[in-house]
Amino acid sequence: MFLENDINRAGKNGWVEVIVGSMFSGKTEELIRRLNRAKIARQKVEIFKPHIDVRYSEDEVVSHNSNSIRSTPVETSANILLLASNVDVVGIDEAQFFDEGLAEVCNELANQGIRVIVAGLDMDFRGNPFGPIPSLMATAEYVTKVHAVCMRCGNLANYSHRLAEADKLVLLGEKSEYEPLCRNCYQKIYQDTENK
Repeated sequence: MFLENDINRAGKNGWVEVIVGSMFSGKTEELIRRLNRAKIARQKVEIFKPHIDVRYSEDEVVSHNSNSIRSTPVETSANILLLASNVDVVGIDEAQFFDEGLAEVCNELANQGIRVIVAGLDMDFRGNPFGPIPSLMATAEYVTKVHAVCMRCGNLANYSHRLAEADKLVLLGEKSEYEPLCRNCYQKIYQDTENK
């Protein structure tokens, strides 16, 4: 999606782009790519992430491929409104970990003429819609769903299967805690679990 040239600086038209998918599908990689393109286009960019995401860095958004971009960790979505002043583009990573007010914040930024690019998991490890992502997808102008590769059969994966034994919804992790699975492999695991 090449939207950088669509910016009407006089009218400052804003919009919301959402990038969703499972773990290891390239969401953060795509977010970083779009933000770097905006920087090349000499747009003022500000990036935010939830303060709880410290897996790779406290003050950078980092993809699983080790690409990174400077970011500001925030506790709530309301903080983004306070900190995103005089910018053309706002990037938000790990959006599923934010509060339900994130969609309203993103729409307010877009109404101010800011391009907002949001990346996050669309489903939790149970296969349910995750946090504010459904509201963001419903109100966004552009939605991109990216896919990983199923670790069991090689098909397109859109589920994040949790390998770690934990029931809490938020469990930060990497390849030792999660694996991407296709629908069939994901369903088979849960059918086998229920039959035990």
